[in-house]
Amino acid sequence: MARIELRSIAHAYVAVPASEQDYALRPLELVWEDGGAYALLGPSGCGKTTLLNIISGLLRPTRGQVLFDGVDVTEAPPQRRNIAQVFQFPVIYDTMTVSENLAFPLRNRGLGASETRARVEEVAELLELTPDLRLRASGLSADMRQRISLGRGLVRRDVAAILLDEPLTVIDPHVKWLLRRKLKQVHEQLKMTLVYVTHDQVEALTLADRVVVMNQGRVVQVGTPQELFERPADTFVGYFIGSPGMNLLPCTVEDDAVVVEGQRLALDAGVCARARSAGGELRLGIRPEFLRRVPEGTPSSVRVEVTQVENLGRHKLATAKLGAQALKVRLPEEERLAPGESCWLELPPRWTTLYAGGRAIP
Repeated sequence: MARIELRSIAHAYVAVPASEQDYALRPLELVWEDGGAYALLGPSGCGKTTLLNIISGLLRPTRGQVLFDGVDVTEAPPQRRNIAQVFQFPVIYDTMTVSENLAFPLRNRGLGASETRARVEEVAELLELTPDLRLRASGLSADMRQRISLGRGLVRRDVAAILLDEPLTVIDPHVKWLLRRKLKQVHEQLKMTLVYVTHDQVEALTLADRVVVMNQGRVVQVGTPQELFERPADTFVGYFIGSPGMNLLPCTVEDDAVVVEGQRLALDAGVCARARSAGGELRLGIRPEFLRRVPEGTPSSVRVEVTQVENLGRHKLATAKLGAQALKVRLPEEERLAPGESCWLELPPRWTTLYAGGRAIP
């Protein structure tokens, strides 16, 4: 396995980029430690696959360096990087059996028959493919084919990292959950460096120890799933992660308070002072999970009118109006609240974030 370091990496698909807008991948610095599980998360077209292909050597970056364990491999072809890459659509040989598909990368490198057989059996057991080793790959289900594709990446012991480019997109939802659990188990057992590309936040947050959130060719935040949920550093992260995403309300600052739709909320004096000197539009952010219904007069609370209540089984999701702004609120299943009612909601300062120009004010 390898420690992967990206230094000032940027990439443009035009021959002579004239401006920042020509870059599909804006300059970034990243370090992925040996044995870690990482996810690249973002919407389609944000640069995830471009970055993955630069790491694997399928793409040479316009600028910057790629280092594996301190060695510059920017110019090295894929075969010299010892990278295993699993794509959205499985790359396997239909005319071969499951066993032959798994053995192919090892035979290609001249490994002996007994060692090849032992390694194939080990990986097959790990991926629950042992009963199917003699089956031909043609006609197998999509999840079976993807497991074979994953096995072809895992079968080599010298792999520096395994890169997965949206490998579960075409998988049935129930089977997708099983494969996600299997991937997590495989990583915990083998401690390989794993980089997982996805636009699905559930996949990213359940599989990875650290998530790299990307938008429009930029890395906007790197953090643990808990950090991204509780402390989004950017309004995009707040909105993109969570279901529904963070409430983001235009606001102003007066003394040591934030004013939203004419209602004042006390906030940390230092944050308010920094907000007054910061440029860009001010927004107050709070997740639906952190809003609480409280009695009138509770500090840090606002009066809202409920417009919709959805019962989702284990909890309710309410939509409320704060002046002209809409708020999403997650409520306990036993909460009695109906459209047309007014109530008070607390915005705990601990879970309230102030943003200036889209970035969190620390």
